[in-house]
Amino acid sequence: MDKLAKALGERIRTQRKACRISQDALALACNIDRSYIGRIERGEVNITVEKLYRIAGELSCDPFCLLPKRSELQPT
Repeated sequence: MDKLAKALGERIRTQRKACRISQDALALACNIDRSYIGRIERGEVNITVEKLYRIAGELSCDPFCLLPKRSELQPT
């Protein structure tokens, strides 16, 4: 798995849970398949900027808040 996609997915999941929104509700609001939301959160896919903005809008945050910091992507 790509580290960037995995870190982004983890941040989206964290924000979604903080907003108390289910994957189903987020998917419906963003017009994205629920299974695809799951794949995003697991870091299995690279999403488009358009989808990032849709997701951020539904999670009431700016897209840059969902982007991982460079330090999160450094090899361990």
